[in-house]
Amino acid sequence: MDYKIHFAPLQGYTDAVYREAHSRIFGGVENYYTPFVRLEKEGFRNKELRDIAPEHNQDVPVIPQLIAATPDEFRRIAAFFQEKGYRQADINMGCPFPMQARLHRGAGILPYKEEAVALLDTIREFPEISFSLKLRLGWEQPDESLALLPFINSLPLAHVTLHPRIGLQQYKGTVDMDGFSRFYEACTLPLFYNGDLSSLEDIHSITDRFPSLKGVMLGRGLLSHPWLAAEYANGKTLSATEKQTRLAGFHRLLAEQYSLRLEGGDHQILAKLKTLWDYLLPDAEKRLRKKVIKSSNLTVYYSAVKELLS
Repeated sequence: MDYKIHFAPLQGYTDAVYREAHSRIFGGVENYYTPFVRLEKEGFRNKELRDIAPEHNQDVPVIPQLIAATPDEFRRIAAFFQEKGYRQADINMGCPFPMQARLHRGAGILPYKEEAVALLDTIREFPEISFSLKLRLGWEQPDESLALLPFINSLPLAHVTLHPRIGLQQYKGTVDMDGFSRFYEACTLPLFYNGDLSSLEDIHSITDRFPSLKGVMLGRGLLSHPWLAAEYANGKTLSATEKQTRLAGFHRLLAEQYSLRLEGGDHQILAKLKTLWDYLLPDAEKRLRKKVIKSSNLTVYYSAVKELLS
């Protein structure tokens, strides 16, 4: 079976610049997702509007993601996506961040079955949009998603992605493979696995164990090892030299585009580029990573990156 790789959204990291650079330099990804769009009291946030603007997403297969607590919030965001020309959208019922969860958004809605059903039922009002769903096993209990599954199975969803942790764990502790297994056995929709995949071995162990999967969604694994999807798609690992060359090109492209798009000058560009290293190349020499992270200006930063990548 031909398994697909999707790139999970991470707030603050996988913005339009990052997605385009990754697609151009590395590839191997069937779909990229935008970090979730939400409604605040004053409406949409400018940063999110810019990120999903079609003119910033022309050359990349992008699916916008929404997070909502009520059918009304859902309608407003879905209508906005439609207005922007999107015909696909992803529903976030997996976000573990307490600020969203306490509003019954993301994984925070999973214990409230009636609210979750009312929210998901809203997709029927948008037949022109092909929706997918990303969720966790639950917020407090790992069987909350299972309780919802009969209803989820009845929906016209393109696919479902499950991260087998509960929301309270955030990204700590281990993934619950028994919980995933139960969901997998009962899910009649195309299913993706997401969670703690950071090597080709990790991906193969999941696709071998769950052969009916549609594919896997990678998040932190791709931020750490941006070549991973390409290696999987092409069926061969990249040499150290090839990785180095592509990483240098990737970093150069990101630096160019952030310089063009960020209006806060060198300080903002430096801050943005440094966030890459929260995840990128975790196994690189500590001394060299530290030099990059501690850089006080762009000149010092570029020099430290060059040393690390050489």
